[in-house]
Amino acid sequence: MADRSVADTVRTVLLAGGEGRRMGPLGAGRLKPLVPYGGACRLIDFSLANARASGLGEVLLLSQYEERQLMDDLHRVWNQGPDFRVHFGPYDRAYAAAGTHLPDELPARTWPLERGTADALIRKGGYVFEDGGGGGGRRDAEHVLVLHADHVYRFDYRPLIAAHRASGAALTLAYQRIEPRWVHLFGMVEFDPRGRLTAFVEKPEVPTSDLVFAAFCVFDAKILRRYLEQLDGTDWQHDISRDVIPAMLAAGEHIRGHEVAGHWEDIGTVERYHRAHLALAASPTAGLPVDRMPWTVAPGVRRAWVADDFGVRSSVVASDLVNDGRVAESVLFPGVRIGAGARVRRSVVLPGARVPAGADIDGAVFMEDGRIQQVTPAVPQDRALTETEGVRA
Repeated sequence: MADRSVADTVRTVLLAGGEGRRMGPLGAGRLKPLVPYGGACRLIDFSLANARASGLGEVLLLSQYEERQLMDDLHRVWNQGPDFRVHFGPYDRAYAAAGTHLPDELPARTWPLERGTADALIRKGGYVFEDGGGGGGRRDAEHVLVLHADHVYRFDYRPLIAAHRASGAALTLAYQRIEPRWVHLFGMVEFDPRGRLTAFVEKPEVPTSDLVFAAFCVFDAKILRRYLEQLDGTDWQHDISRDVIPAMLAAGEHIRGHEVAGHWEDIGTVERYHRAHLALAASPTAGLPVDRMPWTVAPGVRRAWVADDFGVRSSVVASDLVNDGRVAESVLFPGVRIGAGARVRRSVVLPGARVPAGADIDGAVFMEDGRIQQVTPAVPQDRALTETEGVRA
């Protein structure tokens, strides 16, 4: 149920513009936010599940590519109950009028494509900062919670919002401590002893900190809007991390950090996607366990980590798995069928996929339509047999 003390003054926006080009075939024909993850859900579902659990009754979607595909999907999955919904900005009235169904048609797009995360905020500013002309008693936003659609984590946003309000900061950004060797892939942050931000460097060549921006934050709405308007029309990159936050820091704005404890992962490439799934398969407590994920893919089907049982070893599988082969160190979504004599190792098998009899799948993503995206070199079959000889067929 929505927490009115939070929801009435905080506008939650979800930036979901990724095309998924770096995901290779896994991202072909689907938006990156809708890439299946963990045998349980899609990438975008983590931020939405967090928002719902935090008492935020509505999330404003700011998308760019294939908007209809994404909005139709989210309307079917997230807009069917009374206490939480995704708002679709200029298209929302059409979806609201359709109820639990999908609208026959949408209003024509009359604005240019957004060129970045900050551009999305300013082009749809009426929905971000005001009531969007939709009525319904929505107040203008006092704070704006900005989320992204391709991170794996569970988090209650309420303590972050409360700390932001109490401090009077212009911006409070979430951060996490990671292994120094990975810092160059993210936005590096540094803070002074009082907890105020002193440095923000996007993908630094020579990192000087092991703290990184966790890609969600809370802005004072008026201050955010002022910086967006100042940057608009200049030679900028239309990006929150590359433009807005550095401009605020340079101007001496009060910016604070809020540490994210627990598992947080950025799924930026298919290599990271595959590595994250191998970690899930390695242990029932590794990463973010499947029972803590939102189950939006076949929600009525049970799934769990299996140590060694009926031809499955050290893998996350669904209860509807039909397995006539061997599975090891893998993550299988609901609806999967493994043909007679087939072997699946160190792989991700997507929803409803049929692995043919006798197939040998290793170090790959096996698509719904049978395509195989090789991610790591396959282990020779004779060595693989030795490694899995304890598995019961």
